[in-house]
Amino acid sequence: MRIFEINRSQVSEHSALTPLTVPGACGAGGYLWISLTREEFRTSLAEVQQILQTLCLTQLVDLHVADLLNDQLPSHYDYTSQYDVLVFRRLANGNGQGQEAPAGGAAPRLPRSGPPVLRRVDTRPVGFAAFDRVLLSVHPEDGAVRDAFAARLLAAGSPDDRGAPALDVRATSARVPASPSDLMLRVINQIVDGYLDLRRELTKQLDHWQTELIDPRSRFTNWGALMEARQSLHHLDEICEDQRAAMQDWIDSLETLPVPKGETERRERELIMIRSRDVLEHIERVVHHVHRLEQNAETAVQMHFSVQGHRANDIMRVLTVLTAVFLPLNLIAGIFGMNFEFIPLVHKADGFWIAMTSMLVIAVLLVLIFWRKRYLARTR
Repeated sequence: MRIFEINRSQVSEHSALTPLTVPGACGAGGYLWISLTREEFRTSLAEVQQILQTLCLTQLVDLHVADLLNDQLPSHYDYTSQYDVLVFRRLANGNGQGQEAPAGGAAPRLPRSGPPVLRRVDTRPVGFAAFDRVLLSVHPEDGAVRDAFAARLLAAGSPDDRGAPALDVRATSARVPASPSDLMLRVINQIVDGYLDLRRELTKQLDHWQTELIDPRSRFTNWGALMEARQSLHHLDEICEDQRAAMQDWIDSLETLPVPKGETERRERELIMIRSRDVLEHIERVVHHVHRLEQNAETAVQMHFSVQGHRANDIMRVLTVLTAVFLPLNLIAGIFGMNFEFIPLVHKADGFWIAMTSMLVIAVLLVLIFWRKRYLARTR
């Protein structure tokens, strides 16, 4: 569990929830970021509900609590009149380590097979509940995204040895989130950046397979991994589509809110909209790239079978030509092999050489004719 108090350009971390349940513990101009793993959220639910009641005068409803504890929930958005709930699936560890076991005591998932890049196409949900003064986030057991962003947040808002802010107020305010919604969008943006990095590795792996598939001299046998790659791409496509739908619902919800009257509030709302559209644009880039990879994989498989079929046609053409060359030779040999007493050239001393010369001349003429017609030419 990690608890951060963010007040303008200052960021401080607390070690426990209990002191924050006192009214007035959090400054009037700041807000809290309460970040827990699912197991911590399950065991500390009463404390979390108490601090939400103290600071926000409301609590999480039971259905939203169940959503935040669900490890199989897809990306989606929901809201109430006092808070918003956004669930976003992030990439799990590549080796399958640090993955939490499903609820109910079931056995943990087995790691994916295939190349390491395919094992990364495994996700875990990260749940957010954004209040006016509190951001509650529920992470998988490893908490890699939470810890990485928390380090950046503390570096941006920590004071120096003299007690002054680390940067001047304008520079720090651009790096320290101004509201729980702003903080939530920045964490989500970091999650989406992981998918942007993953697509480069997927492209490299699929390009390697495409080169092997198209090369007519190669003997591609890694069909199991290729089928696993196609399934992983379909799975990644579904994940990104759910993310895009959730983010679009979030943006539609923001657009229905009344316009703030104050200039500062209006400016914050515009920044939230800009950041939301930026996250949506990043998701759409991932979706577009995944669609292109799926098309490339399908095209490579079709080209592979087309090349193999063309190669088989070349082999059959050569065999057909050779059969056509030896057909008249077999005819001559069959004629001279008949059991008749009187056959021309049979009783002549040079009859054998005359027959062999005739057969050789016929074979050479047929080869030249077929070569001229490009029946024996190799297709490059």
